[in-house]
Amino acid sequence: MKQIRIFDTTLRDGEQAPGCSMDLAEKIEIAQALERMKVDVIEAGFAIASQGDFISVQTIARTLKNCTVASLSRATVKDIDAAWEAVRDAKYPLIHTFLATSPTHMQYKLKMSEDEVLDAIAKMVAYARNLSPQVEFSAEDAMRSDPSFLAKAVDAAIRAGAQVINIPDTVGYATPAEMGEMIRYLKKSVENIDTVILSVHCHDDLGLAVANSLVAVMEGAGQVECTVNGIGERAGNAALEELVMAMHTRPDLYPVGCGIDTTRISPVSRLVYSILGVNAPINKAVVGQNAFAHEAGIHQHGVMANRATYEIMTPESIGLLQNRMVLGKHSGRHAVEERLSALGYTLEKEELDQLFTRFKELCDRKKTISDYDLEALAVHRLANVSDNTGYKLERFTVNSGNYVTSNAVMSLLHNGERLEEVAIGDGPIDAAFNAVDKLIPAPPHSLEDYNIQTISEGKDAQGEAMVKIRCGDRVITGRGLSTDVIEASILAYVNGMNKL
Repeated sequence: MKQIRIFDTTLRDGEQAPGCSMDLAEKIEIAQALERMKVDVIEAGFAIASQGDFISVQTIARTLKNCTVASLSRATVKDIDAAWEAVRDAKYPLIHTFLATSPTHMQYKLKMSEDEVLDAIAKMVAYARNLSPQVEFSAEDAMRSDPSFLAKAVDAAIRAGAQVINIPDTVGYATPAEMGEMIRYLKKSVENIDTVILSVHCHDDLGLAVANSLVAVMEGAGQVECTVNGIGERAGNAALEELVMAMHTRPDLYPVGCGIDTTRISPVSRLVYSILGVNAPINKAVVGQNAFAHEAGIHQHGVMANRATYEIMTPESIGLLQNRMVLGKHSGRHAVEERLSALGYTLEKEELDQLFTRFKELCDRKKTISDYDLEALAVHRLANVSDNTGYKLERFTVNSGNYVTSNAVMSLLHNGERLEEVAIGDGPIDAAFNAVDKLIPAPPHSLEDYNIQTISEGKDAQGEAMVKIRCGDRVITGRGLSTDVIEASILAYVNGMNKL
């Protein structure tokens, strides 16, 4: 059975989406989760974009051991050098270089002729190949390119040493029929195309990214480029979970395999959503809240009789466990560790020690701990780590009512010193945030978004608060978790201010 490579670009294309920036600890957490899910290639970033991007790509390259780590680069010597320096310490490094081939891009962005583009492809792919054992070339905006010129560009890249050729639908313009026709044309027109891995990278502007990618697989593509939850620029990319489960569920149409451990799909999806501070749409395919929910009586009756009546895949296949182990204050460390492992989390000893302490604290507030509670503790440990060198909430008092002005007394710890302030506001949250602003010196900023949701059911459910703080052109996400929604909100705001 032909194996399809899964190329994940959550940390590069996904992070380029507005409001989806991540810090280094969060990127490493996602990269390790992707590696455990057995993704073949992780595009860790765009090394030349900034010093922060370079460091994150380099750190991920040095951390991962079981998958290829790639950095994107434009087809220039400076970009390629930066990409190589960032990934050279990876066990399996890859330089991913690109140049546009569509008339629109060549005329208005590159201001280059066709001959100049072909010459640059040949020279820069050869230059990258002299540095890296693996090189991928992408013809940016391939699906709006003239097919005959695209074939020449692909041929030039192959002759220069590229082992992977990527055909992107950069602006999400193509239809499945056009994608299939383009792949067939290239396979027929490019002499040595069978010697390389043919890849596709589809955007979702018309909602066709997954469909276009699957058609390419049917026509012989050996790699699909995607992101967790489909995040990415504009409308996003082909969603990894949808691509993988389509191939997994319909082997009659896609007689191919991929190495993804599908039981880790749900935990990785929730990790990415949580880190970005957004919630999955309830009707999101595969990982949405309603993906395995049934309310209509006829559906419920059918599922109770036989799941196959209305479920084409099982919750267990994506990592949603049906059997629940009850955890509480009498549960031991080993039981917690085992449950975390079943949920897809592997923690270092120090991380587990800290999480178990928070688990015991939570047990004093809640009678039973659900999988969602435990998973939230695992995800939010990153926020706690990032706060270790910043400001930490010690205590707070908030007074509020419909006939009084809301006020908050806030006490934070910083470098062993207790800092305290009082502030008023339009409500308890506004007053609390105003008090934090008085205590933490920061550049001019504004609160762009705030939301809170319950992690599980019941009056004692944990609240997960998320804030987005804008500072210039940067948007920073802060996260907090507590059974007290005001405390969760303050923790989220302090976490975001620490990042700022």
